[in-house]
Amino acid sequence: MFLADGFEDIEAFTVIDLLRRANAIVDTVGVPAFQIISKSEVKVFTDKRLADVKEEEYDGVILPGGSKNVEILGRTTKVIEFLKNMNSQNKLIAAICAAPSILAKHGLLDNRKATIAPGMEKELPYPRGARVVVDGNIVTSQSPATAMEFGIKLVELVAGKQKGLEFREKFLVV
Repeated sequence: MFLADGFEDIEAFTVIDLLRRANAIVDTVGVPAFQIISKSEVKVFTDKRLADVKEEEYDGVILPGGSKNVEILGRTTKVIEFLKNMNSQNKLIAAICAAPSILAKHGLLDNRKATIAPGMEKELPYPRGARVVVDGNIVTSQSPATAMEFGIKLVELVAGKQKGLEFREKFLVV
């Protein structure tokens, strides 16, 4: 999970928590440094820095929202190259809230359905109003309010449908 200053706390922490509970390995990657400050000013020390990450070590990447975070990630060349390389290998790419705009801006959503934060639909070539949209290897979601559904969908994709169903039941997500 790429994190830059201003990332949306709920979207990042909810997804990290759910995936780690499902025994998935999730590295937080600071862009550009180890210490990142969230949208609500929580200081976070990430597992790695962007400079230390190699895409061949990963099966997927997650982008939380937060306007400042999205702006930083969207203009960071290594992040864009990472995303394009992951996509060319059909590896999982997940983005929530405003973060799908990064994917759209760099052509990763051409000919794909996706969703985004309400009010930003014009940023996408084929916007959908659903809370979570899966199109091939790309998963998108709308906002902090959809973070649980988004996280559970990612659990289903990396740990299996049964684990996703268990989490839906356990966390009362319908």
